[in-house]
Amino acid sequence: MPLEASQPESLVERMQSGDLDAFEEFFNTFKRPVYATALAITRDPFLAEEVLQDCFVKAYRVRERLDPARSPLPWLQRVTINLCYSRVSRRRTLAEPITSLITNLVVDLAARPDQVVESREVLEVLQRGIDALPPKQQTAVILYYLHGYSLAEAAEIADCNVGTMKSRLHYALKALRVRLPVERRVPVGTAATVRVTTR
Repeated sequence: MPLEASQPESLVERMQSGDLDAFEEFFNTFKRPVYATALAITRDPFLAEEVLQDCFVKAYRVRERLDPARSPLPWLQRVTINLCYSRVSRRRTLAEPITSLITNLVVDLAARPDQVVESREVLEVLQRGIDALPPKQQTAVILYYLHGYSLAEAAEIADCNVGTMKSRLHYALKALRVRLPVERRVPVGTAATVRVTTR
C-alpha cells in the first residue's frame, strides 16, 4: 500500500523533537485510514472517533519508540484494531453499509459482482456476515478488502505470518459465501479463491 504524500519519516523525527505542528500534520496525514478501520470494526461513528483520538494520543506518548525510517501507518492500524476490540462488547450496525468494503469483497464471492452489488438484500446479508465473523477474521477482511493491504502487509499489522493471514481470509470468505443466495455463490477453488492466495 503506498505511503501518504507527505514524508512520515520527517514527521516522526520532528515529533520526537517536540514539534507540535508536526504532530498536527501527522494526525491529518493518517487520520483517514485509522478512522476507516475503527468505523469498520465498531460500526459506530462516535466510538470510532474516540478510538481515533486515543490512537493518536498513544502515538504521541510513545513517539520516541517510533522508527523514523518506516511508515507509522501499520503500527497505527495495529493500535486501532486493539483499541476497537478492547472496547466493543457487541456489534453495532450502521444505517448504511460500508459499500467500499463490500464492493471489493464481492469480487471474490460471486461470478457476477455487478449483480451482487446492485442487490440491497445481498449487501445487507454481507454486512451482517462481516459483523458475525470472529474478530481475527473480521480484521483480515477489513485490512485486505477495505484498505487494500497485501497479504504480507496485513499479516504485519495483525502480528501473524502470511500463511495465517491467508487462512483467516479463506475461512472468512467461506463463511460469507455460505450466506449468499445460492444463485450468487461460486464453488470453492475458482479464480475468486485463487486471488486471495496469490495477491
